[in-house]
Amino acid sequence: MLRAIDVSTSGLVAQRQRMNTIAGNIANAQTTVDADGNPSPYQRRFVTFSATDYQEAFQEDVRVDYRIEIDTSPPRRVHQPGHPHADQDGYVSYPNINMITEFVNAMEASRAYEANLAAIEMTKQMANQAMRILA
Repeated sequence: MLRAIDVSTSGLVAQRQRMNTIAGNIANAQTTVDADGNPSPYQRRFVTFSATDYQEAFQEDVRVDYRIEIDTSPPRRVHQPGHPHADQDGYVSYPNINMITEFVNAMEASRAYEANLAAIEMTKQMANQAMRILA
């Protein structure tokens, strides 16, 4: 029973990291400078998951490994000649972040988080029922 809770807990941690990454993308959707103040648009981040090998799952801790990767797609260029970060042609480079995609990803991560919570709750209920049967 505890193994099932471990699996669901690793899913909760992974989805929380995914939500944090999505929140960072949404917060920086209009960022046109880097941390040093140089004109450079924010690059979208996304989380990739990899599960523990099936054979290893019974020998080691169950976990979901995740990595935060950077989207290398080109920035969205908007003609704004008066903008302080416009290039010589009057174009400003904005992050290539699609808000609809980010919100859909956030909803998906939220639902996956809720599913893991439900799985933990069901596991707890099964353990309680097993204890009642044994008692």
